Amino acid sequence: MHVRDFESDSVTKLRADLALALRAAAYHGLAEGVCNHFSLELPDQSGRFLLNPRGLLWSEVQADDIVMIDTDGNKLAGRHEVESTAMYIHAAIHRICKKACVLHTHMPYSTALTLTSDRGLDTHLSQNAMRFLDRVAIDEHYNGLALDASEGERIARAMGEADIAFLGNHGVVVCGDRIDYAYDDLYFLERACQAQVLAQSTGRALMPVNATLAKHVASQMVSERLQSELFFKALGRTL
Repeated sequence: MHVRDFESDSVTKLRADLALALRAAAYHGLAEGVCNHFSLELPDQSGRFLLNPRGLLWSEVQADDIVMIDTDGNKLAGRHEVESTAMYIHAAIHRICKKACVLHTHMPYSTALTLTSDRGLDTHLSQNAMRFLDRVAIDEHYNGLALDASEGERIARAMGEADIAFLGNHGVVVCGDRIDYAYDDLYFLERACQAQVLAQSTGRALMPVNATLAKHVASQMVSERLQSELFFKALGRTL
């Protein structure tokens, strides 16, 4: 049953999209060795989701490399093994936060901000940052590697209903209802964090906009998602 579903046209398309997002992240410098994971829940609400396997560079992942697991972390289909930390973190976020797409990275500029006293992005600074206004959670409590279910569940509960989580001394999680929307957020989150880190490095005072303007810009961006779709399609053509 699982293998038949795994090889269906609809799931094969999702596997291809997930593999594309991983290759795009490698292309954009967001990968870290063979670590970190992207996952995508099957739309049938069966509690199964797709995940990149253990031991492959993101730049080499193709649709045939993607594996399928359940929310208890059991591998259901695929030819590769699964890393335990991926099962614990992603399974918990899918199950507890009800997120369809979960992207976890240690991308450099976003991770750099998790090392500061603020622990994350100032969503009143750059235009790219404003799109994340009221969408971010901060998890300040780093507990080491997620080597058991309890740590994954703790991270998921710290996220709550947020789309993005900055994990203190660790990295970030970006979630979405669709892989193209989630990847667009991941990319522009890193760009926003890069701009903030560079601005802070000048030693000059930062100039955030007022709350009313930030909220207005955020609503403009959330209501216009065609750019996200076009960006992902362009990545598919070029990668």
